Amino acid sequence: MRDAAAFGIRSPGTIKVDFAAVMERMRKIRAEISHNDSADRFAGLGVDLFIGSGRFETDSSVTVTGDRGDISTLRYKKAVIATGTRAMRPAIPGLEEAGYLTNETVFSLTDCPSRLLVIGGGPIGCELAQAFQRLGSQVTLIHRGQHLLDREDPDAAAIVQAQFQREGIDLILGSEPLRVEAIAAGKVVYFERDGIPENITVEAILIGAGRAPNVEGLNLETVDVTYDQRGVTVNDYLQTTNPQIYAAGDICLDWKFTHAADAAARIVIQNTLFAPFGKFRAKLSGLTMPWVTFTDPEVAHVGLYEHEARSQGVAYETIVVPFDRVDRAITDGETAGFLKVIHRQGSDQILGATLVSRHAGETISELTTAIVHNIGLGQLASVIHPYPTQADCIKKAADAYKKTKLTKTTRQLLKFLNRFA
Repeated sequence: MRDAAAFGIRSPGTIKVDFAAVMERMRKIRAEISHNDSADRFAGLGVDLFIGSGRFETDSSVTVTGDRGDISTLRYKKAVIATGTRAMRPAIPGLEEAGYLTNETVFSLTDCPSRLLVIGGGPIGCELAQAFQRLGSQVTLIHRGQHLLDREDPDAAAIVQAQFQREGIDLILGSEPLRVEAIAAGKVVYFERDGIPENITVEAILIGAGRAPNVEGLNLETVDVTYDQRGVTVNDYLQTTNPQIYAAGDICLDWKFTHAADAAARIVIQNTLFAPFGKFRAKLSGLTMPWVTFTDPEVAHVGLYEHEARSQGVAYETIVVPFDRVDRAITDGETAGFLKVIHRQGSDQILGATLVSRHAGETISELTTAIVHNIGLGQLASVIHPYPTQADCIKKAADAYKKTKLTKTTRQLLKFLNRFA
């Protein structure tokens, strides 16, 4: 509605967001899809469920303590740790006393905070900061890095950062909170910007600064499972330091994504149940993992970044297709984006790709498929893409590669052969 005028549609002067209705719909959707992970569904599939706190006792047994104190002892041949992670709590003086939200608690809100401070400029912090700014909060985002999404392609991060600034999000970069104080008017957050002490008063604080592993209480030391502040240590087969105990999901992966946990679970199933004598085992390193940051525009990536290719000594070339050259993006008014494809120098082998667009998450899978099945840019150039679509950017990148094959020698040869055509 805010962009409607550009399309010739007049919107009301004031756009009102019913925050409570928005959050009610979110909770309803969450309830509808939660059946996929529900206890009832797994019980219906034949899984024996024991609800409670699990703890390793020996190399072959786990105890589960229920809510009423009842204890069950389960014996196992192999076990899997899949306890996940929780929102990280930064050690900021006064934060616990003042109170804060995380991505696990924020969806319980029924009133929109008038002023919201988001701590952390990674994917979670950025996604929620933009959402709450659009829902009516005045959002301030504080991030220790010099730009948002500092693990992403810098060109991609710059587009998201510019969009945030256009939407009125106050960015405090190269800084982090020093302490928090609760007062009658809200929560005062103290920080330094360029060495100068400053503070801001907000109604609510949202932590988006990473994840912490759920390893407490598992008694991992007893079964010789090594772990640290990042989670449980695993090898390429997702075995822990105890070869009879595996791990899957956020508890052991650098990729903190639902689809990554699903892929890891499939590896564990293969390696624990369908790999007799250690044959036919699947490897974590065999995965090609795409991911998406769900800002607007979205940032999607798969494979190598340019800096990773350089650090690995891989000779590469880059093809960039700006979205102001993609007809559908122009028509949609969504030209703030690009496709960047990294391919091996002298070859059409795709090493990695970054895509910035409103539909990047829906488009990146074609490039993921190409990498997984070793489909090069030359073959992608022969794939017909419907016109007009934003995925046409992939066709344009493939065509750009094909044009590089028209060297001076090739042109002369074609000119000679044309005489006989």
